[in-house]
Amino acid sequence: MARIGFIGLGNMGGGMAANLAKAGHDVRAFDLSQDALDRAKAAGCLPVTSAGEAAAEAEFIVTMLPAGKHVRAVYEGEVFAAAPGTALLIDCSTIDVASAKAVGAAAQAKGLAMVDAPVSGGIAAAAGGTLTFMVGGSAEHFARAEPILAAMGKAVIHAGALGSGQAAKICNNMLLGATMVATCEAFLLAQKLGLDPQTFFDISSKASGQSWSMTSYCPLPGVGPQTPADNGYQGGFASGLMLKDLKLAIEAAQGADASVPMGAAAGALYQAFVNGGDGGLDFSGIIRLLGGDQG
Repeated sequence: MARIGFIGLGNMGGGMAANLAKAGHDVRAFDLSQDALDRAKAAGCLPVTSAGEAAAEAEFIVTMLPAGKHVRAVYEGEVFAAAPGTALLIDCSTIDVASAKAVGAAAQAKGLAMVDAPVSGGIAAAAGGTLTFMVGGSAEHFARAEPILAAMGKAVIHAGALGSGQAAKICNNMLLGATMVATCEAFLLAQKLGLDPQTFFDISSKASGQSWSMTSYCPLPGVGPQTPADNGYQGGFASGLMLKDLKLAIEAAQGADASVPMGAAAGALYQAFVNGGDGGLDFSGIIRLLGGDQG
């Protein structure tokens, strides 16, 4: 088993670190929150007092941080100086592509190997070890990272060169955000046209309008499989995080001269939803805004 430094023990990182410890790895964990450190200790990790201490003597260093500025600060401020030259750096945060490439280039300049490996699946998947990882980096570095990531997920996919993992993540979530908005619109229109929601689900889920947002994550309570809609839109994937990912996608599109009108429209709707105080609700809760009953 490997010695792993894990930095960032929030809603996602806490479950991920726990699964690495469950798999038998020696996990040295750091977070600014004492409560997060206490939970990591209870899950079998060894809490440490700094990111540098987590990185020291580690074979793998995994980070799960909120944004690009935090990733840059942690790596440039502590990890690069403390990491052994043989360590593999694995950033699982969802950040902008430019920051992922910049941090990766800085690591390479220091002779360190790195991959970006953002995740899909949410808090429940992080706790259950069923995440999907989209990995950017060389084939050699991907091969080294794969068994570590496999201890935390159900699928580990090589997306391409360094930065490609972030590109895949934001494109996927832009598609998800726009699809969810369209699904909510369709259910609301169906109801106003006199269709029973379950009947519409039964039809559309087997017709050309079928999508993951429809069949696996229906935004109406009591229709289809159980989803956060059945729990008052609590849990799941927070609307604030969906907005963050949509903003990253729109920013990347502007830099790449790509047209994303549907993504931009979804971003504007989620911005309004979050501005209304519902950033903590699941992203399928956008149906409240579209239906005129937000809050």
